[in-house]
Amino acid sequence: MPIPPAVQHLVADAQIWRRDIHQNPELLYDVELTAKYVADRLSAFGCDEVKTSIGRTGVVGVIRGAKGASARAIGLRADMDALPIEEATNLPYRSRIPGKMHACGHDGHTAMLLGAARRLAETRNFAGNAVVIFQPAEEGGAGAMAMIDDGLMDRFGIEEVYGMHNWPALPIGSFMLRQGPVMAAADEITVTIEGQGGHAAMPHQCVDPVVLGAQIVLALQTIASRNVDPLDACVVSVTRFEAGAASNIIPQSAWLNGTVRTLQAATRDLAEKRIREIAAGLAAAAGGTARVEYRRGYPATVNHAAQTEFAAKVARKVVGESRVDSNVAPVMGAEDFSFMLEARPGAFIFLGNGDSAKLHHPAYDFNDAALPYGMSYWVELVETALAP
Repeated sequence: MPIPPAVQHLVADAQIWRRDIHQNPELLYDVELTAKYVADRLSAFGCDEVKTSIGRTGVVGVIRGAKGASARAIGLRADMDALPIEEATNLPYRSRIPGKMHACGHDGHTAMLLGAARRLAETRNFAGNAVVIFQPAEEGGAGAMAMIDDGLMDRFGIEEVYGMHNWPALPIGSFMLRQGPVMAAADEITVTIEGQGGHAAMPHQCVDPVVLGAQIVLALQTIASRNVDPLDACVVSVTRFEAGAASNIIPQSAWLNGTVRTLQAATRDLAEKRIREIAAGLAAAAGGTARVEYRRGYPATVNHAAQTEFAAKVARKVVGESRVDSNVAPVMGAEDFSFMLEARPGAFIFLGNGDSAKLHHPAYDFNDAALPYGMSYWVELVETALAP
């Protein structure tokens, strides 16, 4: 379906904003320049309120509709932070900051929400408040929780909240989402194994933490294959294994580190329980010890039923029935928008980024052809949800 001319005319400016932000990536909460860039434009658009320093460096704009008095408020969220990756492109607008780049498309997310804010401030064709949320520290810093803890939902009267993320390989002009868990919980595990070191030629006099660590790595894979319901999802990945300093020495200790991804709260609890049991049991059987640190990170991103149905309806109005998959398989990556969905009902949707490098890849770039579709979705969502 064609993009409305009123939105299409915003694309050139949105592309400029996106590329400006891309050239100047900032990490986690240290997004002061990006936050100022956003706040300055929201003020220039005529937003009724522009608040900064929400959740340390977050920015919130409030746009009041002109179609009658209403206390309703809908939140729309974009993330602003980049990643500690060296960009591997030759783009004219490539990152100017060594070791930092927008490898996840947050520059595009911010630009699309800025474009929608400008359009909504121009027309105000709704009743109630559109609350545009620009969040820091999505990439591991739980910026969503920081903004919530700073009063985001109550301070701005947000009743429902919606998020969007680009998705490589999904065609431009397409959307996908699902009810229930759409992204996984992300936890971190560390296992410290203590054995008995000694000469590598005399293993019978030692308790080898390397062998023990290898046994633990393999045994942890049985959690998904033998403890979790086959119709559920669980990933246990050990990604780091450190031990020893010489070829002829059995070390005293070994160290494992990795991640656990789950979609259901009960499965998350089960995974933690079994990791502790497996590590402790195998270590004890070999005459060593294993200490498990299980650190819970972002919870699963769980879309609410009514809001997911509504978001899918809005997306279909923008791009047509055939370009919206409303029952996509869950993704085992994680997203801190999950905290916002725990605080308020809402939905998280994926927007096609076309044939691009994968997320978090040094050759990734947000596809500017997606800009009008994201902006149209945001505008349509507000005008439909807050119709007089």
